[in-house]
Amino acid sequence: MLDANTIALRNVSFVYPNGLSALAPVDLDIHEGEFVSILGPSGCGKSTLLRLVAGLLAPSRGSVDLGGEFSTRQIGFVFQSPTLMPWATVETNVHLPFSLAAHPDAESRIDHALNLVGLQEFRQAYPRELSGGMQMRVSIARALAIQPRLLLMDEPFAALDEITRNRLDNDLRNLWAAEKLITLFVTHSVYEAVFLSTRIVVMSPRPGRIVGEVVVDQPHPRSEDFRSSEQFARYCAEASRLLNAGMAESERA
Repeated sequence: MLDANTIALRNVSFVYPNGLSALAPVDLDIHEGEFVSILGPSGCGKSTLLRLVAGLLAPSRGSVDLGGEFSTRQIGFVFQSPTLMPWATVETNVHLPFSLAAHPDAESRIDHALNLVGLQEFRQAYPRELSGGMQMRVSIARALAIQPRLLLMDEPFAALDEITRNRLDNDLRNLWAAEKLITLFVTHSVYEAVFLSTRIVVMSPRPGRIVGEVVVDQPHPRSEDFRSSEQFARYCAEASRLLNAGMAESERA
């Protein structure tokens, strides 16, 4: 019997209406307290997998089971771009989920989310007045405001410079630990995956399938020293080996 706090994908595949096969059969369990990164080359179906978990897409075959304890109202989704309303303030952008479904604690939840991402002082600012990293913080705050149990993130920092990206990675790790979120994070960066994750799922080129996993058994919180450690280098080497093996096998197919 599936644990109530486990997300399970069983024999999941997905084919787009134009016939493009995005995912080969995938089996994956995601457990309470995990930060799981989906690592793979561009076009391997990482984003498709995330949308299947979110219920934005239905699998062509197989099943996605959220364990009976989740609902769509408990899932926060952060996309590749901040997708903010340019005419609205930070506070109004974070309020958007409550415009769609009113909640009596909306204001306190918005305050909490803005505090978590360090934007309380910018609540009346407009997106054009913010840096790219700050805009992404607004997007994260909007996802956190609903107090999700499951946080889905689709390469949210890919367009940012390395310094900003590393800083947001640090902040995200702290948020994950403080809020006790199950997090599923899509990335094509080996280094980002190793720094953030408790487990890395490595995918092959399209149609994507899981070619292996790397368990990052390191304590939390993780400091900048971890990035330059021998352990970090070993985890990166193992993830890279799996990526390369998946690429080579795909080329032979």
